[in-house]
Amino acid sequence: MKLITFTVPCYNSAAYMDRCIETLLPAGPEAEIILVDDGSKDETGAIADAWAEKYPDIIRVIHQENGGHGEGVNQGIRNAQGLYFKVVDSDDWLDGESLARVMEKLREFAAMPEPVDLLLCNYVYEHTVDNTSHTVRYTGVLPADRLFTWADIGRFPPSQNILMHSVIYRTEILRACGLRLPKHTFYVDNIFVYLPLPHCKKLYYMDLDLYRYFIGREDQSVNEKVMVKRVDQQLRVTKLMITAVDLYRLPPEQKKLRAYMFNYLSMMMTISSVFLTMDGTPEALQKKKELWQFLKLHDRRVYKRCLLSVAGACNLPGKGGRAVTLWGYRVAQKIFKFN
Repeated sequence: MKLITFTVPCYNSAAYMDRCIETLLPAGPEAEIILVDDGSKDETGAIADAWAEKYPDIIRVIHQENGGHGEGVNQGIRNAQGLYFKVVDSDDWLDGESLARVMEKLREFAAMPEPVDLLLCNYVYEHTVDNTSHTVRYTGVLPADRLFTWADIGRFPPSQNILMHSVIYRTEILRACGLRLPKHTFYVDNIFVYLPLPHCKKLYYMDLDLYRYFIGREDQSVNEKVMVKRVDQQLRVTKLMITAVDLYRLPPEQKKLRAYMFNYLSMMMTISSVFLTMDGTPEALQKKKELWQFLKLHDRRVYKRCLLSVAGACNLPGKGGRAVTLWGYRVAQKIFKFN
């Protein structure tokens, strides 16, 4: 068995995938790299095959019909031989020094009678537009350099959510919880870092800036104009998350996890409400109304809590309410530089 599987979903990634792969190779033969060519129309598939031919003991290639980012992740989970599993997007990369320390820690986990379920590290936004970077770390929220459970965590501020970039799951956790991301849908990374959390009992946090998250391409899924255009997919993901976990059935020892997951779901409601408001058409505003009704019908307790959160402030009635929503979004965008 390999120590870790890196899955790299690739779609028309020829211009930048080499850099990503080069930063994963230092993990050595204890790692495997699965490159998933998602029906690319450029040279992505050929580049992936060339890498696999050069490193046959480390790199495998899966060619599939276009199924979207989520199906690329699904393929990785199905085929992974690693004890641990990490997704790395083809335009992102890992820090070499941090990766070496992570691999050392994973070897320790593998020797345990009961391996750790979830390892978390920091990630860095790399903004190409203004050539700046911003690190998201979990100091003060997660205990560092020791085993802990959800009962030991602090309160997550809005700027420190657990994202795909920060997690390394034990592979069996992803399989046991039945995680299967929808095809042809963007923003499914939110499901990836939400649904498995209650199944993770033993956690570990390393205060390392491991993952470098590229921000700046105009066609990137988190680009504002792209998010408005794809708001229906954001809605789909939000509704799937609403139904994925019954937050009030989590056990008492996961009370703090429940609070975190509620805040994350509230963030998803906020994002959906903001971009539907930004669209501003009667159809979009009706979809926003239907989303809130969907939440209310599914779980009235979560609905009431959302109304009292930031998400509720993004659901204020009338033109004045919509103006407040967009003003708040612009302020948050300047502070956190999330897209």
